Amino acid sequence: MIRTTKWILTIALLLCISNLSGVAAAAEKSGPLVTVPYVDLHRYLGKWYEIASYPAWFQRGCTGSTAEYALLPDGRIRVINRCYKNSLDGQLKESTGKAEVVDRASNARLKVCFFWPFKGDYWIIDLDPVYQWAVVGVPSRKYLWILSRTPSMDEGLYNGILHRLNAQGYDPSLLRRTPQPTE
Repeated sequence: MIRTTKWILTIALLLCISNLSGVAAAAEKSGPLVTVPYVDLHRYLGKWYEIASYPAWFQRGCTGSTAEYALLPDGRIRVINRCYKNSLDGQLKESTGKAEVVDRASNARLKVCFFWPFKGDYWIIDLDPVYQWAVVGVPSRKYLWILSRTPSMDEGLYNGILHRLNAQGYDPSLLRRTPQPTE
């Protein structure tokens, strides 16, 4: 038991050190990641479709990806991520987690936990004034998601988002479009 606990703590420490060095390298290269000034969490809640994202190991083989957010009685946010494995006809995969706001002045910086004790950054870095699309990133710039309330997005709007991402230190060429079912 003690050996297992030490092993878990060692891995957690190494992950933290790795994450901190990634943040420092990204900040050196691009400056600090800038979030939107304010997010009305009640307007942000609900279902979002993933339009594009940086490839991530935990989303390998995912298509038709969505995220659904709901306010919990304790003030945290329930997060349900869903996707179909390998095709839109594939098996449905679901992951449930909880998010908490870490910057109450803006509500744009959150920490999400799908597997205790590990938490990940969730920073809202671009947001439609009427909450029809959003862009979520992390300070290290390792992860990125473009989200929409609908399964598709106008190409002009998408290209405008890509332009702003470049200014935030992200490489838009790394984005992969996410296949979504047509409604």
